[in-house]
Amino acid sequence: MTMNTTTETLTLESPAQAASVTSGGVGSSALLGSVHFSSASDEWPTPRAYFETVEREFGPFDLDPCATPASAKAPKYFTKADDGLAQEWRGRVWMNPPYGRTIGAWMRKAYEAAQAGAVVVCLVPARTDTAWWHDYAAKGTVRFLRGRLKFGDAKNSAPFPSALVVFGMPNATRKP
Repeated sequence: MTMNTTTETLTLESPAQAASVTSGGVGSSALLGSVHFSSASDEWPTPRAYFETVEREFGPFDLDPCATPASAKAPKYFTKADDGLAQEWRGRVWMNPPYGRTIGAWMRKAYEAAQAGAVVVCLVPARTDTAWWHDYAAKGTVRFLRGRLKFGDAKNSAPFPSALVVFGMPNATRKP
């Protein structure tokens, strides 16, 4: 299976979307004391308004392989204890993986699941300088998000840009 690669920027314009995204960066003092913006956790809960926008286009999703019971975005989900990397992924998959050292393994799994017939939509940090980006993300349809997301209930935006990477859906380009 050959997958075409396209790159684009997704602009969020509705009030609900804008509430989850900010165009500015954050100062280092704003990040202190927040587990969401430190190496204490590699989990970044998906912003609800952003997910709803993505789900309208690509969903409904069948599986969330990187979830907790409280954060699951699909009827079927895998927790850390279930080890989503060791499970089979089918159907439409929403993936917001842990953003730590294992992200390359998650992206490889997403790419391979798409090769086997799944559609996998991934919310990831736009780390174009990494091996996992070049080895896997660049093989999908990439949408760079304008601004920075506010993950979960965070008051501040993430200290990194984000991208949506879609595998297994060759026509996943920007909507007109």
